[in-house]
Amino acid sequence: MRIDCLQYANWSEKIFRQMREGKVDAVQVTISYHEMFRETVQNFEQWNRWFEQFPDLIMKGEWASDIDRARETGRTAIFFGFQNPSPMEDDIGLVEILHTLGARFMQLTYNNQSLLATGCYEAEDPGITRMGRQVIKEMNRVGLVIDMSHSADRSTIEAADLSERPIAITHANPHAWSPALRNKKDDVIRAVTENGGMLGFSIYPHHLKDKSDCTLESFCGMIGDTGEKYGFEQLGIGTDLCQDQPDSVVEWMRVGRWSKEIDYGEGSAAAPGFPPMPDWFRDNRDFGNIEAGLKAVGMNDDEVQGIMGGNWYRFFDENFGPRS
Repeated sequence: MRIDCLQYANWSEKIFRQMREGKVDAVQVTISYHEMFRETVQNFEQWNRWFEQFPDLIMKGEWASDIDRARETGRTAIFFGFQNPSPMEDDIGLVEILHTLGARFMQLTYNNQSLLATGCYEAEDPGITRMGRQVIKEMNRVGLVIDMSHSADRSTIEAADLSERPIAITHANPHAWSPALRNKKDDVIRAVTENGGMLGFSIYPHHLKDKSDCTLESFCGMIGDTGEKYGFEQLGIGTDLCQDQPDSVVEWMRVGRWSKEIDYGEGSAAAPGFPPMPDWFRDNRDFGNIEAGLKAVGMNDDEVQGIMGGNWYRFFDENFGPRS
């Protein structure tokens, strides 16, 4: 089983076919960075058209059982997530509506302070806000997973502790391996995993040691070390693949509508753009390289199968439905 818990590609038939060539059973796709509710609904509508146009390649995913159906019919199940709470605006009632539409992950922040928590680019992190505490309860109730991939340390630890259901960091790496601003320190990873949550490893070059020159051995060795430290059952893949996107999309990710100036983020002082992917993972056809790399650094079959998809499957199965 192969599950990728974060992609933001420029979707096309080509990419859908590459998913099938790579035997990717499920992908969580970002359908909102800064979009408000109505704009996000339009993104749901676009995906419904793609499901109609390519029914032999992709299908909508809402529950873990949809991954079984996708595997049986030779398709990829598409799950939806937000990298910002903007789709719920300032209305807690929209959390359930968004889950009903098919959303399964929502970040409490992108890089900035939100109404709910603090993003990782802010100088100060006061933690989860009063509204954030209420939204966490509501997300727990309906089965919308809390994602803290772009959140600051204190906010992430508090979210893991406050949430009555496991949370996720869908796409990041350990800060000790690669000290990018968005990568996660030991106490953050420990808080998430000890509460039953998941860490998805990112292949976005700014999150990698040596960036685009990162080797497969280094990446897989890091996963092995993380598994030894926090438990292999809490780990998966969240590539953060942004295939075929123009560089202007990086500006949308970082700037949205909140600033008139370019936010350079983790890149250089030049205008933001997408760095080249490492040569061992350029698109969905290369998941076999990761699987082989994990085996090469000494992981057993159960550990490899869990990281490649089994652990996300279990997490989906336990956390996408309403609380009983």
